[in-house]
Amino acid sequence: MINYSYLALGDSYTIGEQVEFADNFPNKTVQILRKSGFVFYAAEIIAKTGWTTDELSNAIENTATLENYDVVSLLIGVNNQYRGRSVTEFKIEFEHLLQKAIQFSGNKPGHVFVLSIPDWGVTPFAEGRDRKQVAKEIDQFNETCKASAADFKTHFIDITSSQRADGNKPEFLAPDGLHPSGNEYKKWAAQLADEIIKAL
Repeated sequence: MINYSYLALGDSYTIGEQVEFADNFPNKTVQILRKSGFVFYAAEIIAKTGWTTDELSNAIENTATLENYDVVSLLIGVNNQYRGRSVTEFKIEFEHLLQKAIQFSGNKPGHVFVLSIPDWGVTPFAEGRDRKQVAKEIDQFNETCKASAADFKTHFIDITSSQRADGNKPEFLAPDGLHPSGNEYKKWAAQLADEIIKAL
């Protein structure tokens, strides 16, 4: 029996701001995989609310990790967009992180999964903001994520489309009216688990 390991890299959306730890998408993914008959260790998570690409990169360098993992996920960039940073800068830093993720996977790009950036502009938190502009910028960042994922032969999972559909509904929101609830993360986990099962 193979014991699989999973490393999740990201920001508030990976750690699961304002939800129970068991309800974030990495832990929900592991739960689904275990129910599917795979033996997975608990997910290891390097993520913090507010992190940008460079902050995640610095944290990775200063965190004790295994040399290799069977599965690695990467979801980062919303804070780059929120702080008004350029897509050009993001691409450079994102690809550095993607290369790091591939190294963590034992140089198996097919075991690395990029999740798209959610659109915070659809949430109640964005009241009074230019929601169309936020959506436009999120799309630009996600186009970069998708293109880079393809260039490096990793997987790209679009969670933004379904998040936009449900991102303003109370049952899919955490108490802060910005971050997702466990119900939203459950959808992401189902998509990610499906792709992981195919890859393994």
